[in-house]
Amino acid sequence: MGVYKKMKKEYIKKEIVYAFIDGQNLNLGTSKDIYRRRDSRFKLIYKGWKLDYKRFRIFLRHKFYVKKAFLFIGYIKKNEPLYRDLKRYGYILIFKPTVCDLRGHFKGNIDADLVLHCCRIEYDNFDKAVIVSGDGDFYCLHKFLLKEDKLKSILIPNSKSESSLLKEFVGVKKYLEYEKHKLELRKK
Repeated sequence: MGVYKKMKKEYIKKEIVYAFIDGQNLNLGTSKDIYRRRDSRFKLIYKGWKLDYKRFRIFLRHKFYVKKAFLFIGYIKKNEPLYRDLKRYGYILIFKPTVCDLRGHFKGNIDADLVLHCCRIEYDNFDKAVIVSGDGDFYCLHKFLLKEDKLKSILIPNSKSESSLLKEFVGVKKYLEYEKHKLELRKK
């Protein structure tokens, strides 16, 4: 019986899972408070929290068996220490040049880069993908990966800011807000 189990185990191919993470959507989706207007007042419907990126990488590895986690992020020179930490935690950083708007906010739109890496550059290297974003701009990517049987999950930072375009992906959607107790940065 022991020999049979060993042989059977050798024939089981492990699924290779890659995560493709929209860094801005993940950061703002977890950390920003969300209010809805009721009459003349605003009501808090989602309380933001600070994501522990080290715990999140471990979560991806243990919960979804993610081998490689690509984090798409706008490059800002003063954030070099953060980038070093993210690499140390196990993320592969894909940088996009940023532009500064009139209010001094940086913008680094990564959508096309994420789709290109997923569907062309890394496509043949993984069996399943985990897409981390609640952005409806990835609708066609989700449809394509689902059709190709390569979509493992869509991780949405919170249910209150999810794009209405993602409503149909019920079987593969998961919300990080329900994992807050595992993923929140703890005060020292």
